[in-house]
Amino acid sequence: MTSAFIESPCYEDQRQRFVQAVADAGGEHFDYPHPLKGPRGEALATDVAVLGDRNAPNRLVAISGTHGIEGYYGSECQIRLLHDLRGRDLPKDVSVVLVHLVNPWGTAWMRRVNEDNVDVNRNYVSFDGPLPANAAYETLHEIYLARDLDGPGRRAADELFATHARNLGHTPMMNIVEAGQYVHGNGLFFGGKSATWTNRTVRAIMADHVAGARTAMSFDLHTGAGPFGYPLLMTIAERSYPAHATAQSVYGPWLHTIITAADATSDTGVAATATGYTSQALLDQLHDVNLMQFVIECGTYDGHVGHTILRDDHWLHLHGDPLDATGRRIKAAMLEHFYPADADWRELTGLRTQQVWRRALEKLAQM
Repeated sequence: MTSAFIESPCYEDQRQRFVQAVADAGGEHFDYPHPLKGPRGEALATDVAVLGDRNAPNRLVAISGTHGIEGYYGSECQIRLLHDLRGRDLPKDVSVVLVHLVNPWGTAWMRRVNEDNVDVNRNYVSFDGPLPANAAYETLHEIYLARDLDGPGRRAADELFATHARNLGHTPMMNIVEAGQYVHGNGLFFGGKSATWTNRTVRAIMADHVAGARTAMSFDLHTGAGPFGYPLLMTIAERSYPAHATAQSVYGPWLHTIITAADATSDTGVAATATGYTSQALLDQLHDVNLMQFVIECGTYDGHVGHTILRDDHWLHLHGDPLDATGRRIKAAMLEHFYPADADWRELTGLRTQQVWRRALEKLAQM
């Protein structure tokens, strides 16, 4: 179909390049089809590449696209790793598992959230009992319901935002919003009321390709928080975990630790108040694996600007049309914020990610 949707990059091209790179590297390819389509009617899926012995005791795992649009950075890094490993033997007892675009709908439609407006990185909670409460968000929810993008409704919402920011302080206010909330499906940082397709699929992939390992080092790839062009290596968990000391010994002062809690703070730009992180979910699921879990977060633009762009995209999918000229403009802003076109940004973040992975492979070869 003819579409006004932003043309490049696009999900389908990323997927084709990844699958081709898997074949060129001699890896095994597995796909997990998504039930919905992309903006051009294209099929969506999460793809998995396995290089080396599927039963190797030590495994490097890299996950891209948890926050859909951030997956363009992650995908490029995974494709580059596949190119680098082409024609090379992995260390003995080591395999590589690349999980490509785990929120394919979000990547294809250039959203941070999924098809249900769920922030997947707030969705890994237990849905068998009461969901995490965020009562303070209730007074802020109205900000995100403006029915127009530029008219009086948006101006009123902006004034309300400014009032709360003055009263609470901007950073404490963002700690409330970004912590996640489980009540309003039309709100920001919605954690969902049930396990999403991505949540279920990630758990299936871990069961298929990582469970049974002796040791694993897992990397969840993100952009959007922190100083421009700075790739921050973190480990994020609700509590210290058995392999944390080993993880710290591998990366030394490069590694930042965030222990999440309702009153936790962090100067990284990442919400330490949040619940439902992928990183904690992997620790919980793979409790028999000596798992070191990491997050690479590549900084882009000012967070105030980023939040405004998120509000615009939120309005677009509540009230607008992603395929019209306004939609195209908002998507272009989303793309630039989460995957800057600046050549040095792309080179630096890609290089640093490969450095982190090289050290991981060296460590896994010694275990």
